[in-house]
Amino acid sequence: MNFTMEEAIEVLERTPQTLEYFLSGLSPGWLQCNEGEGTWTATEVIEHLIEGEKHNWMPRLEFILQEGDGKPFPPFDRYSHLHEPKSASWEQTLREFKTIRSHNIAKLKALVDPERHLELTGSHPAFGSVKLRELVSTWVVHDLTHMAQIVRVMAERYRADVGPWKEYLGILKK
Repeated sequence: MNFTMEEAIEVLERTPQTLEYFLSGLSPGWLQCNEGEGTWTATEVIEHLIEGEKHNWMPRLEFILQEGDGKPFPPFDRYSHLHEPKSASWEQTLREFKTIRSHNIAKLKALVDPERHLELTGSHPAFGSVKLRELVSTWVVHDLTHMAQIVRVMAERYRADVGPWKEYLGILKK
């Protein structure tokens, strides 16, 4: 096992800043591109991350601490952000993500004692018994997955433009 709370927090704290640095100042073409029907833009990925902050990671962590595995977590709709009206700019969306993530990191640090809580279990509606450590590990890998998704989507935008070099660009291999 490689998990430590300190290392998990290192990644969770950096995700908003990484996205801000990478995406700030880019043309709308980069922020609004996707891989086709049913795929997400960079902005939609950030909206999804916000929904996870509000309704998944910390609520489930708190559920484990309060309820244990006596009853399953409330369901989480991974696609709810796609049904919300879009009124905020991507900069406002990113600021919202940064704010809620910062709040959630502070809560995580305050609520979880790594010596006592990591092996506590909760009940996932699909997976059954899950450990708090597994939930936080998944939170980290979820961030990494979506950062990779954003980069992949952006690379896809230039698929036709790279010509024969596509053969050497692993990110464009399908």
